[in-house]
Amino acid sequence: MEDKDAAYMQLALEEARAAGAMGEVPIGAVVVYEPIDPATRRPLADPRVIARACNRRETDCNPAGHAEFAAMLEASRALGAWRLSGCTVYVTLEPCIMCAGLMHQARIDRCVYGAPDPKAGALGSLYRINEDDRLNHAFPVTAGVREAECAALLKDFFAQKRAAAKEAKRLARQAAQQKETLR
Repeated sequence: MEDKDAAYMQLALEEARAAGAMGEVPIGAVVVYEPIDPATRRPLADPRVIARACNRRETDCNPAGHAEFAAMLEASRALGAWRLSGCTVYVTLEPCIMCAGLMHQARIDRCVYGAPDPKAGALGSLYRINEDDRLNHAFPVTAGVREAECAALLKDFFAQKRAAAKEAKRLARQAAQQKETLR
C-alpha cells in the first residue's frame, strides 16, 4: 500500500504546485475511489482517481477553499452521493478541523497526508477527529507520506513570501528616502 500511497500523493503534490503557481498556499488533494464488498472486504473495482483539487481560498475569496474540501465536493458530484464510502483522501498537509469534520461527515474510508500541521492539524497534531469515539464514524489515517516533499513546498512558498515582503519594505524605504532628499 505504501507504493500506492506515494503514487497518489504525487498527484496531490502536482495539485499543490498548481496552487503555488496561482499564488495560493501550495496544498493539493486527490480522492481515490475503491469500492469494497462489505461482506468479503475484497475490492469490487480497480481504484481510480475521481477528484483532484488545490487550494483556492484567495482566488475564489472562499474560506472553505481548501484543497481537500474542494476535492471531496468534486468526488461527491462524481459519485452522485454525499457519502464517500470507498474513498481515500490524499492531501499534502494534515487537514484542519473543518476538513477533518467534512471527512467525518462524508464517511470517508481513509485519509493519507504528507506534512503534519502543528498549528491547525486535526488528524493527529492538535486533534484526532478521525478516532474520537464520541462521533459516529471513525477512519484510519496514514501520516508522513512523502512528508519531506510536501513540507518543502510549503517552506519554500512562505520563504519566498517573506523575501518578497522584505524587498517591498526595502523599496518603500528607498523611495521615501529619495523623496526626502528631493525636498
